[in-house]
Amino acid sequence: MTLEEGRRVRLAEDLGIGDAHAGEPAAVVGFLSLGAGIEGTVERVNGELPQSQEVREYQRLKALLDDYGHTMPQASRERLEAEIAGLEPQWAAYRGRGRRVTVRVRWDNGFVLDEVHEDVLTTL
Repeated sequence: MTLEEGRRVRLAEDLGIGDAHAGEPAAVVGFLSLGAGIEGTVERVNGELPQSQEVREYQRLKALLDDYGHTMPQASRERLEAEIAGLEPQWAAYRGRGRRVTVRVRWDNGFVLDEVHEDVLTTL
């Protein structure tokens, strides 16, 4: 799905939003919930969620191995392969979530949500 400013979207699932506090922290006065199906307009696209340092390091080491691994001494190549193997869980988690974008949406009822993940929205 491509989200861009001005695009109409619909909330695909119920969304609960934190506790509201009055005065002192222990005095909870409510909980906001937006129901699936509410519609609004994208005001801003914040871009992709940033990659973690481990994901960037995995990409760097993997490219190094792919480009120069055949020229490395065996011990160096094995050490590099071990480092890459240690970073594979973070890489798999990052790839599993795919390209994720956050947006600011102004709902038709007047509420504004910022940093909404695209996976809870559908386009109209």
